[in-house]
Amino acid sequence: MQIEKLIEEKKLKLTSARKELLELFLNAQRPLSYEDVKDKISMDKATFYRNVSRFEEESIVNSFESNDKKRYYGIYASAHAHFICHICSSIECMKTVTNVKVDGYKIEDVILKGICKKCNQTESKPS
Repeated sequence: MQIEKLIEEKKLKLTSARKELLELFLNAQRPLSYEDVKDKISMDKATFYRNVSRFEEESIVNSFESNDKKRYYGIYASAHAHFICHICSSIECMKTVTNVKVDGYKIEDVILKGICKKCNQTESKPS
């Protein structure tokens, strides 16, 4: 995905802050919170939230709140699920859970909560 083309299609002004944020989201393997990126970007908290809010309005990114009460952002792609671990609060994109359908509803995001593989293995081991 070319950032300049995406910004142009949405009729937004291409700023260095917007380009920097989109590059981070595009290269991330999972959704990111402000805390995940604050040391990697050259903008203050207000600028970050103003830009991601605009990106959400334009359906460039989507977001959700996790167990830790932080908002996580990722590039809006095809609908897919996220798994949030109750123990370690890790977040994973679930590629296998894609066809969730409910009559009369348009599903855009699915949040699954439980215990991740790593924590489940730790809990299963005898003491």
